[in-house]
Amino acid sequence: MLYELRIYHAVPGRLPDLLKRFDTITLKLWEKHGIKQAGFWTTVIGESNQILYYMVSWNSLAEREQKWAAFGSDPDWLAARAQTEANGAIVAKVTNEILAPTSFSSVK
Repeated sequence: MLYELRIYHAVPGRLPDLLKRFDTITLKLWEKHGIKQAGFWTTVIGESNQILYYMVSWNSLAEREQKWAAFGSDPDWLAARAQTEANGAIVAKVTNEILAPTSFSSVK
């Protein structure tokens, strides 16, 4: 099992819009494409409260490539993204890392 840590730095003031999009649109489309989330987090105490952290679980890099490609080209996603960004971008920067659990990790 692999985990992808994605970090979305929201445009200042737009984190609520990003959270709403995940809650009401993105997660339904992920379900359609078989993408499994492993958790979402925001910062309570830290450097910035305009960041969304989340993890997605994958069985392999091949699965990741196939499912992200299908999601990224889904006409429903493209339309929803355009609509939610009609007043400007929501995300300023995205970073991601692919992580593999250690042999002693409680998460496998």
